[in-house]
Amino acid sequence: MKRETTRKVIPAIRQILEGKLCVSEAIAAAMTAQFVEGKTLATSSPVGQLSDRELEVFEGLGQGRTTRQIAETLRVSVKTVQAHCARIKEKLNLSSATELLREAVRWDESIHEG
Repeated sequence: MKRETTRKVIPAIRQILEGKLCVSEAIAAAMTAQFVEGKTLATSSPVGQLSDRELEVFEGLGQGRTTRQIAETLRVSVKTVQAHCARIKEKLNLSSATELLREAVRWDESIHEG
């Protein structure tokens, strides 16, 4: 993912150069769900409908980051993050920012439990 720190990117590049796979925690969790449960992220959760960038925004919200913090991390404008939030709400059939935050936190907790 674009937002990863140099501390994570350099080992990831080395891993890829060795012919190995390197994925983010969110993608690894989705792959694990698919393997263990025989489900894809799309069938196990409406979150599977989100684009990679929308998923990054959704994950940031779930981790308690503000729109401004997410924008800085992703190196985009606040308006771009707000546009992603609007599309996420549409795709997940959520009517308010409060519902969006609640679902993002719930999803983040489900990814990191265990």
